[in-house]
Amino acid sequence: MSPGIGLLLALLFIFASSIRILKEYERGVIFRLGRVINSKGPGIIILIPLIDKMVKISLRTVVMDIPPQDVITKDNVSVQLNAVLYFRVVDPTRAVIDVENYLFATSQLAQTTLRSIAGQVELDDLLMDRERINQELQQIIDTHSDPWGIKVSLVEIKHIDLPEEMKRAMAKQAEAERERRAKIIAAEGEFTAADKLTQAAHKLDESPSALQLRFLQTLVEVAAEKNSTTVFPVPIDLFAPFIKKVHQEIENASK
Repeated sequence: MSPGIGLLLALLFIFASSIRILKEYERGVIFRLGRVINSKGPGIIILIPLIDKMVKISLRTVVMDIPPQDVITKDNVSVQLNAVLYFRVVDPTRAVIDVENYLFATSQLAQTTLRSIAGQVELDDLLMDRERINQELQQIIDTHSDPWGIKVSLVEIKHIDLPEEMKRAMAKQAEAERERRAKIIAAEGEFTAADKLTQAAHKLDESPSALQLRFLQTLVEVAAEKNSTTVFPVPIDLFAPFIKKVHQEIENASK
């Protein structure tokens, strides 16, 4: 191989190594002799060989799983939480020069924040007010990661693992609550029925003919069932004169 061809091949290799192609979602932070120039991309990026160095950063949303964390809540209940974190790089330059590894740093920040926030609330709030806790986690992590050029868009607690003793206690509590509601509903039904019966009695007492019609309607309903035995209710008012006479005789005899 002639020296000219070798030199040409070396120049082609250097030129090819100085070309970078970045995708639409990628940006390249350019260092020239160790100093940051700018972030470039997407498209073709030409670097000066042996002088420029490029660090590639993705701008896509990163979905990071927060490992399970052992937490003691404010009311001294031991639980295990895990969550998911959604974030993306909005400033590639700061994500490179202001933090050594933005992925690892964001993960550690999310884990410590999750333990801290969960330890400040009671178990009932952790179970029922999860939306507010998610928003609080998102705001705290976003505030602390903003200097790194990171934007946290969402934090969601995925699972809360409770001890078996606490699960049994909660099941008993829920069962007792259901029984209490059932008794209240039954009592309210009895109260309503008694109130309606009282109103019906007053109405029937105002009109003896209505009482007689109700009596006849009851007989028709009993006969419609084709029972072999028919019971005829007799109003107690029919025996009132006899009862009064017996009371008078008893009083006269006692005198």
